[in-house]
Amino acid sequence: MIRIVIADDHTIMREGLKRILDGAPDIDIVGEAIDGFEVLGHVRQGGFDLLLLDLSMPGRSGVDLIRQIKSEAPKLAILILTMHEEEQYAVRAIRAGAQGYLTKESAGTQLVGAIRKVASGRPYISAEVAEQLVLNIMMPNESLLHKQLSDREFEVFSLLVAGKSITEIANNLHLSVKTVSTHKTRIMQKMGMSSLSEMVQYAVAHRLLSPFKT
Repeated sequence: MIRIVIADDHTIMREGLKRILDGAPDIDIVGEAIDGFEVLGHVRQGGFDLLLLDLSMPGRSGVDLIRQIKSEAPKLAILILTMHEEEQYAVRAIRAGAQGYLTKESAGTQLVGAIRKVASGRPYISAEVAEQLVLNIMMPNESLLHKQLSDREFEVFSLLVAGKSITEIANNLHLSVKTVSTHKTRIMQKMGMSSLSEMVQYAVAHRLLSPFKT
């Protein structure tokens, strides 16, 4: 039996996932979480095999949360279930320790298969994201400025272009306002940009706009 915890801040999404997974005789949902704090609570309590994790939840989330989970429970399998089809999110999540990456557009049968595969110790990437990875490899000459950013800088960048203020980002990522401002300055320097509007235009052009929540 594969014991899983579902982490998503949308009730309707969690309920939908439970209905899909109820039909799988080898999967048992043993817990739910609506933010990073509750996720870490489940991790510290233990008693499950796989975490089905949304990348964009209130408070601590994303790559930072994955790294924290892996530092406390290195053997716990993590399958990302997200709206992000962009390969850059998948690459960073997997580098941080996630074993699988699936978009919310995927069919229920694909989700069940992904859970079984990741729980068995094998990696899984959805077809949509795999296609993005292949396209990236086929266009090696394209200058992707955001790839120069560290994981933390990319997270701050994603929140900035999503319309979050410096203070909101600081609260979301549990950083000081000064630290976030420093990250913003470094991001703009690395990307050769002088305004937020340039960053937003770049994000739109490269499909990096992110539906982060507060």
